[in-house]
Amino acid sequence: MPTETAIFVNDFDDYLKCLQKHQLERTQDVLIVALGEKKLVHYKGMDVQETYPVSYGKNPRSCQEGSEGTPWGLHEIADKIGDGAPTGMIFTGRVPAGECWHERPDAGPQQRNFVTTRILRLGGLEEGLNAGGTVDSYDRYIYIHGTNHPEVFPENISSGCLLMLDDALIQLFNSIEQGSHVWISPPK
Repeated sequence: MPTETAIFVNDFDDYLKCLQKHQLERTQDVLIVALGEKKLVHYKGMDVQETYPVSYGKNPRSCQEGSEGTPWGLHEIADKIGDGAPTGMIFTGRVPAGECWHERPDAGPQQRNFVTTRILRLGGLEEGLNAGGTVDSYDRYIYIHGTNHPEVFPENISSGCLLMLDDALIQLFNSIEQGSHVWISPPK
């Protein structure tokens, strides 16, 4: 079994090959998401800043609109939403709804999934894979966001988004620039 370091080195190499293929420049901050490992690694330059646990879509991985599967490939952080919002804030249509999930009477395992705490909205950078037409990650509203079900995290329960626990998400949100690359490993 490969070590965790080897997995992320391979994913980072795949990211660099993708940049070369599309003739893109690397961003200072890069997020490498190894879905099979349920880990997100934040690189600044060549240095690992932090490794975070993540979960993803409950459906099979897919870049297709309507699939509710998590897409893969090269993305960028297109929008950062929710700076300064209270932990657990519910977002509806990317706008704070004015209430936190844990303050609602339906809080708990039966509560439906919400977009919470912060939103890092992803835009695909690979035309035909995760950008354009019916595979556009931005138009599919693919985010990195908080979860209102920490009791089952990191179980895969989203509709295609990447989920993080609140404290980790806020730390990442505060340390990453809009426009930074996000490499989501392809299915094996």
